[in-house]
Amino acid sequence: MKVLLVDDHPLILSALQTVIKGLGDDVSVLGAGSAAEARAALQKDADFDLVLLDLSLGDADGFEVLTEMRATYPSLPVVVVSASDRTSDVIRAIDLGAMGFVPKRSSNDQLFEALRMVMSGGLYVPPMMLGLDAPPVEGDTVPDVMRPLGAASSQPSYQKAPLSLESVGLTPRQSDVLALLLQGKPNKLIARELNVSVETVKDHVAAVLRALGVSSRTQAVLAVSQMQQQAAQNARQPSPSDSR
Repeated sequence: MKVLLVDDHPLILSALQTVIKGLGDDVSVLGAGSAAEARAALQKDADFDLVLLDLSLGDADGFEVLTEMRATYPSLPVVVVSASDRTSDVIRAIDLGAMGFVPKRSSNDQLFEALRMVMSGGLYVPPMMLGLDAPPVEGDTVPDVMRPLGAASSQPSYQKAPLSLESVGLTPRQSDVLALLLQGKPNKLIARELNVSVETVKDHVAAVLRALGVSSRTQAVLAVSQMQQQAAQNARQPSPSDSR
């Protein structure tokens, strides 16, 4: 896995590079200390699997950089890693096409869960925003995500978290539309990829929103993210038979 990490704070950049490299021997990380460095890196070689983007950059607004990246490299997943965990920032980032949002105070496990989910085609947002149980932050004030992996840390396997949308009654075509919505693609691009009209896409999007019981694209994305995270959480919990 090839990762571009964009953060203008040298200590955080170095620490996150170390943490992400701990995912496995096949992980390479290139650090960029500014939006300009990130642009140059992508222009030189756009063959990255993932971008981790800080919102507070010295030479540019992080949201504008996110918008630019999504427009220029639409197939490249971008995960925001930010000191902010404001709901408004999370929603805005998802609206602009981010595939995940990880507060910097998150634990290593939360960071790895976010990367697993995004690399398997899902979307990750902070559990506290979804009403899921999040591990309490206690002890000293140094974020766990800033710490290198210990030798005993388990390495993630990049497999898709269990998720079934059959219960909400989506047709195969509606599922296709939802998958592209989760990638932040607009109706025109969805229509082009599925070889249907924009009006047909609009009808499918409306049907997806009704099926999920939401009224906007962002709410749909958050609803599916909650389903994915809850399914992954359930999968990690031992069944009653396992404890016997």
